[in-house]
Amino acid sequence: MRTEDRTRSLFEWLFELALTPFERFLRRTTAGGIVLVAATALTLALTSAIGEAPLEAFWRRPVALLLGESAFSLSLRDWVNDGLMAVFFLLVGLELKREMIAGELSSPRDAALPVGAALGGMLVPALFFTALNAGTPWARGWGIPMATDIAFAVGILVLLAWRIPRNLIVFLTALAIADDLGAVLVIAVCYSGELNYAAGGAALAICAALAAINLGGIRHPLPYIVLGAALWVAVHAFGVHATIAGILLALAIPARHKPCPAERWEHALTPWVTFAIVPVFAIANAGIDLGDVRWGEALSHPLTLGVVLGLALGKFAGIALFSFAMVQLGLARLPAGVQWRHLLGAAWLGGIGFTMALFIGQLAFEDAAALEHAKVGILAASAISAAIGLAWLYMAAIKR
Repeated sequence: MRTEDRTRSLFEWLFELALTPFERFLRRTTAGGIVLVAATALTLALTSAIGEAPLEAFWRRPVALLLGESAFSLSLRDWVNDGLMAVFFLLVGLELKREMIAGELSSPRDAALPVGAALGGMLVPALFFTALNAGTPWARGWGIPMATDIAFAVGILVLLAWRIPRNLIVFLTALAIADDLGAVLVIAVCYSGELNYAAGGAALAICAALAAINLGGIRHPLPYIVLGAALWVAVHAFGVHATIAGILLALAIPARHKPCPAERWEHALTPWVTFAIVPVFAIANAGIDLGDVRWGEALSHPLTLGVVLGLALGKFAGIALFSFAMVQLGLARLPAGVQWRHLLGAAWLGGIGFTMALFIGQLAFEDAAALEHAKVGILAASAISAAIGLAWLYMAAIKR
């Protein structure tokens, strides 16, 4: 190796070592956003090439897990949506826990703005959607425009990282994490089936066992993995969406004492969730034959319009109005270096609701036509929000 190459390698190693954990997270999130866009584009291209039917048949194929003489069977798509996405929610829970203990959500004064903005970014889109769909068969989709996709939104924001205040990225990340927690609560309360109270009791007992081993000082991951798997089965049988087990498990993993298992789990899971689980989810759920879409009918449909207006306009309005009100009332403050023009640009990016919006859409609608309208709305709104947010922040960076 030449001296020049060795010097460059040493410099790159020192640069990587010097990066803060948050900056490493941002780099990974940006790369994850690119992978997610690529996976979505590939899925749309493949669906348009061979049609929806073959892919739908593939994802509906049953896959059984044999436990002795018993079999636990779900479709391949359900294993992705219920199983793999439980790991996604486990990571969301770990990120939320970190932010609440030592991050942007640890101080009530600092947490007030992203939490308030997240609340506005959930309520206003739901109102927009409901205003267009109340009393119709599609009213159940009100939760679709409520959640922000952290990988897409932060990934696009980081494209302008050298032109915007660093604390704007921190703000949007904290907002998206709080937003995800809100989406989890909506899923648990509003998109669950009939409840099996015996299974619910088993889930509570497992949560108590997880709390006990945490308080007992157990740090080895195996007991948490075993009990977490049992919790997933119990929550699934209870009738609440099984991914909620991921959040419950995250709350039980020790995070305050060194060595900290929660931090190790988060670091271990992040690349798998970012580069495998979320792209696989997109491949399983984003398929729509764009050539067969009747665009005039789709874009004028109340369901599609509700999703587009809820995400692209409702998110912006909710985040901006709630943020402004909280600052004016003295309940929160703008992050250091962040001006209103920056925050409004981030508010537009909040309308990128891809992963969570698709997830809630799958829970809200079994009808294929309704789900297709929802997907068209999600794709259109996410593209609109990304384009406006990127242009807005670029102009905000020029105007100094």
